[in-house]
Amino acid sequence: MAEIQEIIEQAWHDRSLLSEASTREAIELVIEELDKGRLRVAEPSGDGWKVNEWVKKAVILFFPLRKMEVTEAGPLEFHDKIPLKRDYASQNVRVVPHAVARYGSYLASGVILMPSYVNIGAYVEEGTMVDTWATVGSCAQIGKHVHLSGGVGIGGVLEPVQAAPVIIEDHAFIGSRCIIVEGARVGREAVLGANVVITGSTKILDVTGEETVEYKGYVPPRSVVIPGSFTKSFPSGNFQVPCALIIGKRKASTDLKTALNDALREFGVSV
Repeated sequence: MAEIQEIIEQAWHDRSLLSEASTREAIELVIEELDKGRLRVAEPSGDGWKVNEWVKKAVILFFPLRKMEVTEAGPLEFHDKIPLKRDYASQNVRVVPHAVARYGSYLASGVILMPSYVNIGAYVEEGTMVDTWATVGSCAQIGKHVHLSGGVGIGGVLEPVQAAPVIIEDHAFIGSRCIIVEGARVGREAVLGANVVITGSTKILDVTGEETVEYKGYVPPRSVVIPGSFTKSFPSGNFQVPCALIIGKRKASTDLKTALNDALREFGVSV
């Protein structure tokens, strides 16, 4: 891939190279590798994640190579540049009408898409449920056996290319109508109650100890999180500003489903 990466980097700085067959082939190869899950926009690296900026560049460069086309599915008509994924049966992916996943996104075996949307560059690992009207934005990374509940919004990111995508790690449970954007990261086995909003600047306050611990853009593993607010002073007065509250920890357990049910009961989390 070193040679392919070099071609992508050159085309990023000189768009005239998009007219060359070698450049087009390199970009199309990267998108195909993304689609098959052999290449990722971001990948685990030690205790953190590494963003492959050049892969994001290839995704951005893919758009000017494509022409608008009309596609039809029964009575439905689409007019877009990027084709849709196909051949779900051979990939062991369940797709309920009217779920849509764009070509260049990866869906591992056992993924279930209720009527939902997965954008190009996204990576969804095995056994994950994307529930009704949930959206997985461009380049988002979703771990194994994650549950994205109804109406969840996982933000996408292409530019700036150095920006990290949203990352949801293995076995996390994201409650109904949660919004997670701006490269936020949710740790393994975390539980987010309904309507939690996490952005890059959202205060995430761990209130389980004698002193509050503050995080931004990161929910630690096994945290149980609910919406909250804190008082902030403005020139015209004091007002409540949204935040997220860590109110407990999901207990470590080999039976993750049981552990999730216990967490929901113990902390009274609405999902």
